[in-house]
Amino acid sequence: MNPRVKALSVHLLTATGAVWAMLAMLAAVKGQYATMFLWLLVALIVDGIDGPLARHFNVKQYWPTYDGVIMDMIVDYLTYVFIPAFALFNSGLLPGWSGWIAIIVITYGSVLYFADTRMKTRDYSFAGFPAAWNMPVLVLFALKPVWWVSLLVVIALTVTMFTNVKFIHPVRTKRWRAISLPMTVLWVVFAAWAAAQHFHPGSWAHWGLMITSVWLMCAGFLQQMTEGRS
Repeated sequence: MNPRVKALSVHLLTATGAVWAMLAMLAAVKGQYATMFLWLLVALIVDGIDGPLARHFNVKQYWPTYDGVIMDMIVDYLTYVFIPAFALFNSGLLPGWSGWIAIIVITYGSVLYFADTRMKTRDYSFAGFPAAWNMPVLVLFALKPVWWVSLLVVIALTVTMFTNVKFIHPVRTKRWRAISLPMTVLWVVFAAWAAAQHFHPGSWAHWGLMITSVWLMCAGFLQQMTEGRS
């Protein structure tokens, strides 16, 4: 296949994220949150594979007309921030004033983070929580903790966005990738399982979500604490 066609195909794949975002939003408006998260998982999978494909097929050289970084950021804000924030507010998991605080700090803090040129570290990890709200919000839907716990999680992660606490990129961070990448795949499997069961409280998927989420949230900090030892 012609290199330009391959490069264009990667851009077109990235652009499908906008479609998955719209389908997720339509489900969220109807209160069909399990369906919403399934569409967001499709978008997450696309986001996980389009970057490696873009680098492999050298899209910047063969199809520079489209800016894949801008396209990716637009889709990411919709699927990682805007739709999960709406679902958290609309679902009633954070009632009254707590819901308003959550959506304000999530959307406002995240747009500042997305614009921060210092968000990536030298090893392609993230400096601060990378505003991937689709993941913690899905876990909150699955576990349904009391409202103040959910609010504390939202505030803590938002504050972390503006620190140097390291969060791994499961694909691009090389250190411990042999663990992190399978953990990410398992997280997606457990998330899909939980959503397919409409977040039934007795689902074993919730245990898998907790274990894999702890690793994905803490691996970067553990790397910071052990730098130079491996």
